Amino acid sequence: MFGGVDPRKMKAMMSQMGIKQEEIGAEEVVIKGKDKNIIIREPTVVKINFSGQETFQISGRIETEDNEDVKIVMAKANVSKEKAKEALKKSEGNIAEAILGLKD
Repeated sequence: MFGGVDPRKMKAMMSQMGIKQEEIGAEEVVIKGKDKNIIIREPTVVKINFSGQETFQISGRIETEDNEDVKIVMAKANVSKEKAKEALKKSEGNIAEAILGLKD
């Protein structure tokens, strides 16, 4: 869209329009949902302020986490939420494998 525009000129133009950008240092972004969470690893987060309204632009490696799966592993293996999450990540979401791995 803005192919040949110098980034400094683009920033100046945006500033003239009242658009301010600020990069936010973040290690991880988590969007908690009712049924599943969206986890963004190694994110680049930019806060954009335009006419007093703040928005965030986030990019990175996206993973999802099914909250029901975590609850099942917690209950069946009798472990904490963090241990259940780790086991599910290690088993690539396989509930049975996660439970068995925690019982060893």
